[in-house]
Amino acid sequence: MQQEKDKELDESPASDGSEELYERLNLKVDKGQEPLRIDKFLVARIENATRNKMQKALEAGMVLVNNKQVSANYKIRPLDEIVLYSDKEAHGEEIIPEQMPLNIQYEDEEVMIINKPPGLVVHPASGNYSGTLINGVAWYLREKNSTLSEESLPRWGLVHRIDKNTSGLMVLAKTEKAVRSLAKQFFDHTVKRQYMALVWGDLREEAGTIVAHVGRHQRFRKLFDAYPEGEHGKEAITHYRVLERFGYVTLVQCVLETGRTHQIRVHMQHIGHPLFNDDTYGGDKIVKGTVFSKYRQFVDNCFATCPRQALHAKTIGFVHPATGKEMLFESELPEDIKTVIGKWRTYTSATGLQR
Repeated sequence: MQQEKDKELDESPASDGSEELYERLNLKVDKGQEPLRIDKFLVARIENATRNKMQKALEAGMVLVNNKQVSANYKIRPLDEIVLYSDKEAHGEEIIPEQMPLNIQYEDEEVMIINKPPGLVVHPASGNYSGTLINGVAWYLREKNSTLSEESLPRWGLVHRIDKNTSGLMVLAKTEKAVRSLAKQFFDHTVKRQYMALVWGDLREEAGTIVAHVGRHQRFRKLFDAYPEGEHGKEAITHYRVLERFGYVTLVQCVLETGRTHQIRVHMQHIGHPLFNDDTYGGDKIVKGTVFSKYRQFVDNCFATCPRQALHAKTIGFVHPATGKEMLFESELPEDIKTVIGKWRTYTSATGLQR
């Protein structure tokens, strides 16, 4: 039997900024395999698998045989190709429900859309065991259904994350069926995600595509880096389009084709245009423009207005797990980024830099 894992994450689940939280396991059945129920076959060959977990995965459509959904009583055949989408086992600390305000833009029986503010960590991790978005989501969901638990709803419906200091839209699942459906859509790169970012410099082209693997930095393991030759990390593709130019900085729209840790931040730094005020990837200093006192004072004022990387998850779209209909949600830019854009618009107009 051949077995191969295609992982969306090459870092621990606790690292904030990760996108997809599921992995895919590919299995190819041996030529001499005797007929056997697929749930029993998977339990025998996957570490920590249980019959109950496998049956739930099969019911949720997270197991495909020869690219088709099958039931738990399907009997595998020689050379069958099996794909299993599964939650990574390591969840870290237990999530304690905590009451907090949540900016819920949409909710039904299966999904909820939350507009996350900057500065809020999504999931408990080292140094942030409480006060995270998921602590709040856990409290909210438990209030609606007291029997709900993290065991019955993995990670309280979390299927992707955005960085602590990135604002914007996230989709969360309210049922296990929705978890499986959304996780599969994220892994298959069919979820539509558009971000708005203010980056340093005047981009040469109106639009472009950045193709470079993203993975751990070879020297500084807490950082990530771009590897255009693909020698490290995982495949990452970002499409960008210029929305407005301000001479020394540019407002761009970024569309993700893949979801890697810090992907937009790393990719924009890679092409010489780090995000404005990104203190991890070199955007928290004057990258373009003069160093004279008035300009420096203006930039420092902008940094104070938007004290984080100027990145917002503006749009998210997916197929609804229950209805099968395409859904698309958009959010307004938060006040800090909107205000900084206004400052740059005024400054460049006054100095003749805008074009």
